[in-house]
Amino acid sequence: MLRLRSSIGKRPHIYVGIGPTYFSSYHYYFCCAAECIPTLVQQNVDGSDFFNRSWAEFKVGFNVSRGNYWLGNDLLHQLTMSGHYKLRFDLQASDDGSWYYAKHSSFVVLGEATNYRMHVSGYSGNAGNGFSYHDGMMFTTYDRDNDPWNSPSYINSCAVYNGGGFWYKTCSYANVNTVRGHGRNFRWWANGRNMLLQASRMWLMC
Repeated sequence: MLRLRSSIGKRPHIYVGIGPTYFSSYHYYFCCAAECIPTLVQQNVDGSDFFNRSWAEFKVGFNVSRGNYWLGNDLLHQLTMSGHYKLRFDLQASDDGSWYYAKHSSFVVLGEATNYRMHVSGYSGNAGNGFSYHDGMMFTTYDRDNDPWNSPSYINSCAVYNGGGFWYKTCSYANVNTVRGHGRNFRWWANGRNMLLQASRMWLMC
């Protein structure tokens, strides 16, 4: 049984930096939508159930000292609607520790009234184009199901099946918020390649 995590009202720090090698020297700033500052959106360092959170928690964001982190969907909407940002995934393979990346030249998250519907395009990188599968999807959490998946065993919710909130379709290729060994596993699937993950990060880039 997956644990349901709670941190409502605890807005995380805003992480600013570039790339996986800068983890030890991240600085904390509050970013405004009028500027373009590379900003951490997501970090999953262990594939645990840390992202098994409610709609309210994903709305404001959450983090923990060991590194797991979500910026918050409201702020993500505000920043991406400015039109300044691209999206980058940094993905560490679990088999040999190598890092891979996936970049998208266009990334927009609409407001809560649309259930944070997401649009992404313009892939480049060496990880494979796993995230474009999720283009046009609304955000789903265990307590608010907005995905089109149908499985009564998991109350038709990919968030329940995978153990974490995300922009699910039926269900996911980019499983960066999924519990390791649960659902679709903590992995990145693209171009026929199934890459199990050790860690993942999502960045807003200029």
